[in-house]
Amino acid sequence: MTAEDAKRQFLEYIEIERGRAVKTIENYDRYLTRYFTQMGVKKISDISEQNVRDFRLWLNRQPGTGSDSMKRRTQNYYMIALRAFLKFLRKRDIPAISPEKIELAKLPERHLDLITSTELERLMRTPREAFEKETDKDKAMQYLRDCAIFELLFSTGLRVSELCALNSDIDLTRDEISVRGKGEKVRVVFISPAAKEAVREYLKARKDMEEALFVDGRPNKLHRITPRDVQRHLKTYVTRAGITNIVTPHTLRHAFATDLLNNGADIRSVQQLLGHASISTTQIYTHVTDAHLREIHKKYHSRGRAI
Repeated sequence: MTAEDAKRQFLEYIEIERGRAVKTIENYDRYLTRYFTQMGVKKISDISEQNVRDFRLWLNRQPGTGSDSMKRRTQNYYMIALRAFLKFLRKRDIPAISPEKIELAKLPERHLDLITSTELERLMRTPREAFEKETDKDKAMQYLRDCAIFELLFSTGLRVSELCALNSDIDLTRDEISVRGKGEKVRVVFISPAAKEAVREYLKARKDMEEALFVDGRPNKLHRITPRDVQRHLKTYVTRAGITNIVTPHTLRHAFATDLLNNGADIRSVQQLLGHASISTTQIYTHVTDAHLREIHKKYHSRGRAI
């Protein structure tokens, strides 16, 4: 079997049997194709520990943003694709090097784009205040939409892609909705009264027949809102609110998680609400509880010990 034939079978497998997103399949195809091309892989037996190391060295010397080399996180994406491919080969009893031979580069601790509670409140108010001053109906509806988007992101902790995929048949009589997240996994998220009211008000103002819950574009040429659209609109409100830190739609997801932890939620519950496959991903938020833990330590540690 040629490497190309095996790759085709692998991509079909992750699409059909593993239910991976189209974008993930496209990325895996690109990463594997680049590896095969650069290292001259024609047959499965051409894949060796040595040429994987050579490929990693080649990746590390590729230009990235600015004058830097390709980011380690990006390099890891290639290795993740190759490791998944090798696991598929093993599953099909096709002789190849062990996927355990593929190690990922260590990454620096992930940086979180955080926002203070005061900044968050100011940001959430901005589209509402703009709506109250607007006389143009089309612009007013856009402000209502953005108010609903911000409220829903903060209430549910949805990824922006998950939010964009929602349809307008959402049941606002309930406090929860089911969403399909990464890996086609379905989870339940909960909607606050403020978010439900904001969405209800926006839908009431809508006159179109689009299926999507949130739409963008001109009144006569609407489309389902995209993550890029949400980011673009958010950037405008961040400036209006006088916030100097970087704020992305994911920042509101961070705010959702840190708010839960600060108010006593356990990390396992937060993991489920965020839809994280691994609790190690959720643990990046635990630093927010440091202040709380410090108070617990002062209050309870060595209480009976003479100083």
